[in-house]
Amino acid sequence: MTEMLCSLSKTVVMVDGSFDPIHEGHILYFQAAADLGYPVLCNIAPDTWTNKKHRVLLSQNQRSIVIDALRCIQFVHAAQISTLEVLRMLQPKVYVKGSDWRSRGGIPRAEQQVCDEIGIEVRYLDTILNSSSELIKKWNENQ
Repeated sequence: MTEMLCSLSKTVVMVDGSFDPIHEGHILYFQAAADLGYPVLCNIAPDTWTNKKHRVLLSQNQRSIVIDALRCIQFVHAAQISTLEVLRMLQPKVYVKGSDWRSRGGIPRAEQQVCDEIGIEVRYLDTILNSSSELIKKWNENQ
């Protein structure tokens, strides 16, 4: 996997997240990212990270299969390393995050520093996103 990531260096548009459960907001996010360049790589967070937010509904492998089937995504990376390490290795042309990250103060400081050092453009998309965690919370409240 490391060789594959390195071979795509400085060319891809990278989206990143848990995507559990995947929903229409994610699809809009992927489509908008595809408008920024080609190819698009989706970095999928491991189950251990997703479990910090909520109980995993779809395993990382299941999410990878679903996302890999989308025509707007050319590469899927089921991360076993941190996003920071993926950014260092892949050095994407563009790192795309949803607008919800703006309200959090932006991407984590260490990720921003790596992007600044390497020259990775960070773009926040104004796609309408539902929060997977909020969807799960609403579902649990209705049970």
